[in-house]
Amino acid sequence: MTTKQFKRISSRMHKRAGNVGDRPGLIRVPEGALKPRIKIYSYNTEELISSKGESIHTVLSQLKKCDNHTHWIKINGLGDAKLIEEIGDRLNISDLVLEDIMNTHQRPKFDEYDEYVYATGRVIISNDDCELNNTQISIIVKDNMVISFEEGYEENFEGLESRLNTPKSPIRNYGPGHICYALFDTVIDWYFVVLNQIGEELETIEDRIYENADKTIMYDTQHMKRMLIVLRRAAWPERDKINDMIRTESPLVTKETKTYLRDAYDHCIQIIDLIESYKEISASNIDLYLSMVSNRMNGIMKVLTIISVIFIPLTFVAGVYGMNFAPLDPVTSKPLPLNMPELYEPHGYLYCVGIMVLIGIIQVLFFWKKGWFKKL
Repeated sequence: MTTKQFKRISSRMHKRAGNVGDRPGLIRVPEGALKPRIKIYSYNTEELISSKGESIHTVLSQLKKCDNHTHWIKINGLGDAKLIEEIGDRLNISDLVLEDIMNTHQRPKFDEYDEYVYATGRVIISNDDCELNNTQISIIVKDNMVISFEEGYEENFEGLESRLNTPKSPIRNYGPGHICYALFDTVIDWYFVVLNQIGEELETIEDRIYENADKTIMYDTQHMKRMLIVLRRAAWPERDKINDMIRTESPLVTKETKTYLRDAYDHCIQIIDLIESYKEISASNIDLYLSMVSNRMNGIMKVLTIISVIFIPLTFVAGVYGMNFAPLDPVTSKPLPLNMPELYEPHGYLYCVGIMVLIGIIQVLFFWKKGWFKKL
C-alpha cells in the first residue's frame, strides 16, 4: 500500500489581528491577505445568471438586474477592508460580524440576528503538495442572498457550483439557507476525504512497523496525531453549529433545509467517531512500535547474555592458568609447595584447551535443551 505522506499543517492566517485592549468591531486586513475575487450566482427554477468582478459594483449591478432571484455572492480573498465595510453598510451587518470575518481564527459557530444569520466553519483540505490547509469560511444569510467569505482562491466548492449550473437541480428550488447548508455539507465531506487519507497512512505505518520498524515511524505517527487534533478541534464545534442551525427559529433556515441538516449532523457524528478511532490507532501504533523495539532489544540482550555465560568459565580457566606461578624455585630448582605443576605438564596446553572446549559444548547443549536458541 502506498500513499502520499502528509508533510505539514498549513494555516494561512493563524495569528489574531489587533492589539490588547482594542475596541470590538475593528476591521483589520490580516497580513498576507489576498485581493478579493467575487463571483455572484443569481438563480431561480428557470435560469442561472453568473458574473465575476473585484468590487462591490459587480454585486450591486447583478442584484438590481435579478431582483426576483436567489443570490450566492462568493468572495475569495479578504485583502480589501473597504469592500467588507461597504457590504456591512449596505446590508446593515454588525461590526462584530465583520470583525469575525476578517479574524480568521474563529471556531465554527452559528449566530442569529434580527435580519440575518451568520455562521463560520473550518475548511480542512489536503492539497497536491501533501499539506493540510486549515482555512476559514464565513457565511451571511439575509433575505434572498447568501454571502460566503473565503481566505484563498482555492476552488473548494466546485461540486456545489456544478449543481447550480444544472438546469433541473433541486438546489435551485430552495432559498439561501439551503446554499448555506450545502456549503457546510461540502466542508464536512472534505473532512471525510482527509480522514480517508489519514486512515490509509496509519495502515501504511502499521505495515512498516511489522516489516522494518525504525524511528521515523514515531515521527510519522506523531504527525498524524497532530492532524487528528486539528480535525477534532474543528469537528466538535462543527457538530454543535449544525445542531444550532437545526434548532433555530429563523425563517431563513426552512423546514426542508433542516431535514438536510440532520443528515449533515449524522455525518459530523461519524467524523468525530473516526477521529477518536484513528487517535486510538495512532496511540496503539506507538505502543506497538515501542513494544517491538523493546522485544528486539531483549533478543539482543539474550544473545549477549548467552555469549557472556559461555565465555565466563572459559575466561576463568584462562585467567587461572595465566597467573604463571612457577612450580620450581629458580635458584635452588626445588619444587615449590601448592604451586602450579600443570605448567610443566606434557601436552598441558592441549588439555587446557580441550577442557575449555568441553565446558563450552556442555553449556551450548544445556541452553539448546532449554530452548533458548529457538526464541532468538
